[in-house]
Amino acid sequence: MIGSLKGVVEAVGSDEAVVDVNGVGYLVGAGTHTLQRLEPGASVHLHIETYVREDAFKLFGFLAESERAWFVRLQEIQGVGAKAALAILDALGPEGVADAAALGDKSAFGRAKGVGPKLAGRLALELKDKAPPLGRSFSTGLTAHPVAEANAAPAEPGAGAMREDAVSALINLGYPESAARQAVAVVLRSEGEGAKLDALIRLSLKELAP
Repeated sequence: MIGSLKGVVEAVGSDEAVVDVNGVGYLVGAGTHTLQRLEPGASVHLHIETYVREDAFKLFGFLAESERAWFVRLQEIQGVGAKAALAILDALGPEGVADAAALGDKSAFGRAKGVGPKLAGRLALELKDKAPPLGRSFSTGLTAHPVAEANAAPAEPGAGAMREDAVSALINLGYPESAARQAVAVVLRSEGEGAKLDALIRLSLKELAP
């Protein structure tokens, strides 16, 4: 199985790219969010989810591990395949998916191409009380290539870490994880990802107040 690829972008198509790794061109499926950030001739590090079927062997690539992890988690929901999972990530991004899941926001999931009201409702219902996927822990030697990092959404790693720090603080204060995640998601949606950690915790506590 293939977990990641580091190489040079050889070509970019409408729903896939070719990445040259030591002379071997790997055909990698990807969402629009990822493909728009790939440049032919540029170095790249992609987090890979490998699908092996009786009639197919397919690679899906992502610039951020959080995207790959949500790609897998979304497909645990009945009716969500690879195409729908990519569409959801294109529409919301990993942080947006985390917010929609925590809030049970079916309207957010419904913004994704090809996701109808019934499926959006199922996503909101089944993801609401689940913690976000942890993903894989990579060593420092496997961090994203500078080109990929420059083209990726710059706020995601910091925003994700701050979100988890705030949730952890609320859990330590005795609040259930699901309630803590919902409160943090509400505050981030209203205040934006630029909120400071102390303010995020304080405003989340107000959301949790009876």
